[in-house]
Amino acid sequence: MNAVDVIVEDEAWNAIEGKTRLVEQAIAAAGAEINDALPGVIAVLLTDDAAMSELNGRFRQKPNPTNVLSFPASEHTVNHLGDIALASGVVMREAGDRALSPSDHLRHLIVHGFLHLQGYDHQDDDEAQVMEEIERRALARLGIADPYLDTTGGGMDADE
Repeated sequence: MNAVDVIVEDEAWNAIEGKTRLVEQAIAAAGAEINDALPGVIAVLLTDDAAMSELNGRFRQKPNPTNVLSFPASEHTVNHLGDIALASGVVMREAGDRALSPSDHLRHLIVHGFLHLQGYDHQDDDEAQVMEEIERRALARLGIADPYLDTTGGGMDADE
């Protein structure tokens, strides 16, 4: 079981009604798809593109905003699984560009970020396939269509 602390740093996130509940649902759905999910508190930062650019530059040497970043806690940290940060402008633009509801896109990115906190990655094709399959199952639990289904010539890619 994971406790979630949602921190809203950018008022643009207020456009998504019930965002804390949506975040909690996404984490629960993803956790249900992992046999030995690690428990712990997760801090979710809902920030703006400028703050995300700074985080992305500092931690990934990419000085531009991205949709989601995950920061696993140190193995020596007690009861804290890690942090997930999302950029409002990027997330809202992606949702619009892909004709997705912002709440569905938020939940997908939370699932994606949570899987990174659980040790999953997508550095190679095999890892990506495993991670995407878990995402698909978790999103299906939430009634969200497969974001990787390529019907328009360009599937979803979290961490863009």
